[in-house]
Amino acid sequence: MRVLHTADFHAGRLLRGFDRTPEIHDALTEIAGLARTERADAVLVSGDLFDTGNPSAGAEHAVFDFFLRLRDAGIPGIVIAGNHDSAARLASVTGLLGWVGVQVVAQPTANPLDMVRRIETKGGETLTVGALPYLSERRLVKAADLLGGDTGTWRQKYREGMGFFLRRLGESFSGGSVNMLMAHATMDGAVPSGSERSMQFDLTNSYTLSGLQLPAGAQYVALGHVHKPQTVSEAPLACYPGSVIQLDFGEGGEKKQVNLIEVEAGRPARIHALPLASGRELRTLRVDLEQVEARLSKLQGFDGLLKVVVRAPAGTALPGLKDRVLKLAPNTLAVELDAAQEDLALPEQKREGLSLMELYERYWRERRGELPADLRAAFREADLQAHEGEIGPEAVA
Repeated sequence: MRVLHTADFHAGRLLRGFDRTPEIHDALTEIAGLARTERADAVLVSGDLFDTGNPSAGAEHAVFDFFLRLRDAGIPGIVIAGNHDSAARLASVTGLLGWVGVQVVAQPTANPLDMVRRIETKGGETLTVGALPYLSERRLVKAADLLGGDTGTWRQKYREGMGFFLRRLGESFSGGSVNMLMAHATMDGAVPSGSERSMQFDLTNSYTLSGLQLPAGAQYVALGHVHKPQTVSEAPLACYPGSVIQLDFGEGGEKKQVNLIEVEAGRPARIHALPLASGRELRTLRVDLEQVEARLSKLQGFDGLLKVVVRAPAGTALPGLKDRVLKLAPNTLAVELDAAQEDLALPEQKREGLSLMELYERYWRERRGELPADLRAAFREADLQAHEGEIGPEAVA
């Protein structure tokens, strides 16, 4: 059996106001083509199909066109919701997606066995998948458990809750089937890209899973949430395929891929990384003020997207700097002063008298533009709950 594993599309992603959806659409078209040419029997998508819970029409078109291409190739799929997805929204189209051969598990259920999905391949084999969509820490770690507890207590409570679901899903595995687990979560030892730290406050090492919690009967664990491709467990074999394009400048230089798993019942799985060519390269250029023109002139043939960080002495006035950069490199999305120098130059104006909410809004505005309303509301709620003692400080980070 040949199973293609991908995750973290983030359709609808805006980078400094620049819509990456056309590139993501290209990547999904490429992945559907790989599923066909590599003769995949099934495709697993481990969450974060969309970048926000209320995606644009263009983002929905990119994702649904991908599923239609799989249908045209006769390849079934299984999808779980990630933390960026609206579980309710995905649940509302479960029936429609079922018509094109895509099984969706959008929300955890009281009975974990209801989250098990099966695919019968054309070759007569059975693929059994325990599909665990993103389950927020707040649903597993209740306020009563947090009051008076320390970070270790919160982490352990989260692990116990997740362990319950993982054990029950593992009970669905059988010797005559290919057995896989899907999850959108952070594993111990996972190495993040730079982007997860800047893409809201949802990736934190305070709430992680141990490889020891993964069901021993799983021949492959298809993970999503971390954007850097990597293997995080060998027994059972657990992998993140990573995001499908370089989504943020923190991912600059990363090679993107999907995983093709060859496996049969009762035997170890073999993984083949299939590189992706879609998406514009992201690059950060750090340059001294006096070298701006000289360095940018050497990038005339670069057709990716740039972030230019200019190092200048503290207190230097830099009128027209952005125009100077854009004149030589119109593909620049961000022009920033060296952060350390900037903080030294204007510490009081930047911090004195500002609330945590105001600081976060300023941080976001300087790097990405206007703070989205849903993010503002989420941060305000988290900040309020932190002050009330309902959740731990790491949950707000």
